[in-house]
Amino acid sequence: MTVSPHAASTPAPAARPLVTERLTLRPVRSADVPAVTRLWTDPEVRRHLGGPVIDSVIRIRQRRIVGAPGFHAVVRAGDGVLLGLVTVEDGGRDGETEVSYQFLPEHWGRGYAREAVGAAVERALESAPSVVAVTQEANRRSRRLLEAVGLEHAESFVEWDAHQVLYRRRR
Repeated sequence: MTVSPHAASTPAPAARPLVTERLTLRPVRSADVPAVTRLWTDPEVRRHLGGPVIDSVIRIRQRRIVGAPGFHAVVRAGDGVLLGLVTVEDGGRDGETEVSYQFLPEHWGRGYAREAVGAAVERALESAPSVVAVTQEANRRSRRLLEAVGLEHAESFVEWDAHQVLYRRRR
């Protein structure tokens, strides 16, 4: 899982829902807030993201996430269960479109994140010259996912007191 520290700044404009073989990426709804809150508070999800988010920040995010442009609830098409969140932010990192994502642990290992992130990257590249994503160097699962959807290691650096890697894919 990777998440942009800039995710609350200027997300991408709202787009039409994105449908894959098994998933729908759509705007976050009020009914999604409890599951999305779990993404911010689950220690396993937040292991490479600085730990669980504090209560005061959660309350702000809960008020702002519903319908927020660029934030996509990832739901399983068959039953509508929310699996995670993918964010696409225009001009996110150094002016490039940035993708970030978090998925609930019970849905890891089934290819949902790869399917959702891959679709989001493809959609973003329809209008952006490149897409970037950042994850902790230690987050091997996230790094494999980014490589699987065609992003390539472009840069390593230290941010938030941890070694990070930036991946990029160009049109």
